[in-house]
Amino acid sequence: MKSLILVSVVLASTIGMAQAQDLDAGERSFRKCAPCHAVGEDARNKVGPELNGLDGRKSGTADGYHYSDANKNANITWGEETFKEYIKAPTAKVPGTKMAFAGIKNEKEISNLWAYLKQFKADGTTK
Repeated sequence: MKSLILVSVVLASTIGMAQAQDLDAGERSFRKCAPCHAVGEDARNKVGPELNGLDGRKSGTADGYHYSDANKNANITWGEETFKEYIKAPTAKVPGTKMAFAGIKNEKEISNLWAYLKQFKADGTTK
């Protein structure tokens, strides 16, 4: 019984470390995005919209950001699947977008980036 408890504790701590590593890797990946986008409590729109509360948000709806018609009319609800499709090739997913970014192709990097972004609530605090 004691060994089962020990295995459970080790497994739980390993999962927690893996999640933290994913967030750390996602934060490093976000450096590619940071020249144009911001997240966190002090986030403001830049060349691109701030990305707080992205998970579940409709495309083209960040307050105070002037979107292209393509983004306003894209009818995307951001979630893991839609983000992963978009970030691979933004101009292919939304032709006419103002987002001039070649995309990220590495699946693990995309997953880490999504994990990092989805932790931010609309007010910029983390979940």
